[in-house]
Amino acid sequence: MILYHAADLLWASKIKTTAESLGVAARPVRTVEMLTARLADSPVRALLVDLDAEAVALALLECVKGRADVRKLAYGPHVQGESFLKAKAIGAAITSRGSLNASLEATLVDLDR
Repeated sequence: MILYHAADLLWASKIKTTAESLGVAARPVRTVEMLTARLADSPVRALLVDLDAEAVALALLECVKGRADVRKLAYGPHVQGESFLKAKAIGAAITSRGSLNASLEATLVDLDR
């Protein structure tokens, strides 16, 4: 399962519908508490977070920082260089929103492996 955090409803919907069309299990997480609960009851392969909500995204990444079994990917506007650096320091791979948009299907399939 892929867990995702999206700062706006359009991206949340896009991730959800794309994952469903691919047969990839994907569930939203909005808080560290939600993330912790999902980690406890589901086999989680990846966490995808939106750096537009930097504080929440970084807190979610910190929560799985030591878990090698959970892949981490952070995305956001290409102008958020400092947010990218913070996410990378926590251990996340980073990508711009535009790049994720162009490769969302392939990215979700890859994260689900």
